[in-house]
Parts: sequence; C-alpha cells; structure tokens
Amino acid sequence: MTTTGKNKAKYSEDDLPEFTPMPWSLQEIRAAIPVHLFERDTTRGLLYLSRDLLMAATAWKLATFIDPFFQGPSVRAQLGPFLAETARWLSWSVYWWFQGLIFTGIWVIGHECGHGAFSPSRTVCEIVGFVTHSVLWTPYFSWKISHHRHHKSHASMERDEVYVPKTRSDLGIPLKPREEIDWDDYFGDTPLYTLFMLLRQQVLAFPAYLIFNVSGQKNYPKWTNHFDPNSILFTKGQRNQVILSNLGLLTMAWIIKLGCAKFSAADVIKYYGIPWLEVTHWFIMITYLHHTDPLLPHYRGKEWNYQRGAAATVDRNFLGWQGRFFLHDVAHYHVIHHFFPKMPFYHAPEATQYLKEFIGDHYAYSDKPIFQALWDSYNRCQFVEDDGTVLFYRDKEGKSVRRPAAPYRTKTN
Repeated sequence: MTTTGKNKAKYSEDDLPEFTPMPWSLQEIRAAIPVHLFERDTTRGLLYLSRDLLMAATAWKLATFIDPFFQGPSVRAQLGPFLAETARWLSWSVYWWFQGLIFTGIWVIGHECGHGAFSPSRTVCEIVGFVTHSVLWTPYFSWKISHHRHHKSHASMERDEVYVPKTRSDLGIPLKPREEIDWDDYFGDTPLYTLFMLLRQQVLAFPAYLIFNVSGQKNYPKWTNHFDPNSILFTKGQRNQVILSNLGLLTMAWIIKLGCAKFSAADVIKYYGIPWLEVTHWFIMITYLHHTDPLLPHYRGKEWNYQRGAAATVDRNFLGWQGRFFLHDVAHYHVIHHFFPKMPFYHAPEATQYLKEFIGDHYAYSDKPIFQALWDSYNRCQFVEDDGTVLFYRDKEGKSVRRPAAPYRTKTN
C-alpha cells in the first residue's frame, strides 16, 4: 500500500511480524539430510577445478586475438577507427566479465578446500586451496583460520568475525523515541554519495578486511590483520601457517613482476588484473548479501547457538545460470553451507530441499535482483540496538521490518 501526506500509514513496532528463534538441535537437522550428501569425492572436485582452469585458459587465449584483429588495417578500413575501437573495448569487456566469473569460481574451489569439502584428503585440500587462493591474492591459511571462526560464531554479536552490525551507540544515536530523532543528522547522505560508498565497498572491502579488520569484530585491538603471525586472530601454533600464506602472496607478487617485465604492465592488467578485481567484487557482494538483510537476526549471549547462526543467512538467485555454473552455486545454496561447511557444493541443491522441509520458515531465500538487493540492504541495514538478545537491523529512519517475540525484545521495541 502506498500513501502520502496525511494518509501515510504510521509506523508501529507492534505491527511488525514476530520472530521466534529456531528450536532444533544441530543433530536433529543433520538427521533430516541423507548421509550420502555429506560424502566428498576427490575425483569430482578435481574435474570441476580442471573445467575451470580450461575455461580460464581458453578465455585467455581468445583474448590474445582481440587487439590484433580490431587493430588490423583491414578491419579498421571496413569499420572505421571509431567503430573498430568501440568493438575492441566491447570485446575486452566480454572477456573481463566471463574471466572474472571464471576466476571467482576458482576462488570458490579454494574456499571449498579451506573447509575440507573439496576432498576427504587434507593434503589435497591444502595444496589446491593454497595454490588457487595465492594466485588470486588471498592468504589461504590466514583467511581459512578466521573464516572458520566466522562459521563457528556467525550472527553472534560478541564473537562473529565479519559483517558485525554497528550498534546504536557505535553511531552515537541517542536512545529516544524514533520520532524525536533527526535521522538526517546520521544518515542524510545523497544517493550519489551512497552509490560512491557502495562502489568503494565492493572494490576495497576484502583487502580492507584482511589488512585493517574493516567490518570485522570491533573488540579486536587496533592494527588487527591477517598478515601478522602474532595477530590476535591466530594462536602460536598457527604462526607458521600465516607465514606460509604470506610467502604465497610474495611469490605471486614476484610472478606479476616477471609478467610485467616480459610483456607489459598494461597486458598484465588487461589479462589478469581486471578479472582479479572482479573476483574481489563478486566475493564481497556474495558474502555481504549472504549475511546482510533486514529479515536476518543477530544474537547476543545465550540466545545464540551454532544452528541459529547458520540459519541467519539467505540464499539468493545470484546471476541466474551464470552464478550456478561459474560460481559453483556458492550464492544459491549458502544456508546449507553454513550448517554443514564440509558438505561439497555439488550436493548443496539436493540437501537444501531437505533442510527447507525440516526448518520451514526459518529458511531464508530471496529472488530479488541482486543489484537491487545490494542497494536495498546497504541502505536498510544500518544498525542494531545496544541491548536485547535477538536483534534485527534498523534502517536510516530507525525502522525494522521484523521484531523479536515478546521474551526477546529490547526496551526500545
């Protein structure tokens, strides 16, 4: 219903749909899913990796024909300089789009390895994961360690590793009736500025998280990062893994330097650099939309448990068939992944059907177009309250779309 002026519907927390946390144990949920869907197949995993590598090599080879073809005298004579240049850059854009997706799929394979979902062999997982992530500028062991902690504590305000919501006090918003607050003082940005901040997030968020702990757990000390072996993120027994991760990235930096010397920096950027930037974009967009939505709860204290945190994610129809084929269903079936991270991605579609049947309305799915979802979540998920044990995001006017059932409400509800 859309109304304006005096007839505009008044917002009331009492009118919001109620939410009661999920009651089942993890054992009950696991028992609802056939055992064979947890089985990992090394050969099948390697076939998927081989397919991705073959696609990447093929796309790379095809791209080598772009400049010679469109800069050739016969083509420029037929099309004219302007159309020839336009067609050349359009061809490069097609390459960047698909190579970026292919690279992201290879990164997803490394992510599977980090969870032990790629193969029952730990050695196979560590070798494949270390190589694929290092090639794509991700410190494999370091990120694997913090990512495991994210899975163990997802949606916990006190312990989650990433995408921890800001609170009312973090933003300096006073605890007063919503109508008495000038929300423009806190969120009165122009749409253009919001777009700029969103684009900045998409390009820089992952490096910023690795280097500066941006969007990470705010209770960590200043300068927390994924490259310091003595960081609070790691135990003493994990120091050598962090150092090995750093050596992987240094090796990659050396390879890039050799590539620039043998070919040119422009060629390295065109063939590798821009597709890699797309990996960081797709990865951040996917993970942000997995964990950020007005309908998803966060928990404090004893109301949190592992299975409730796992259910506080959302599956999305991410790029349709391209997301399913190139990205190995990483966004389409993320909820089941949070419940059972060692389940291989190729079993996720079938396992999700069993999960949906068992947990019912506690399963979250959205078919909203992903770029619209990104804009909406970025604008509507601003902060949560300072107290309460079950929390939902509030938007730029302090409004929620859901409220906890009576026993879990804050004094501001």
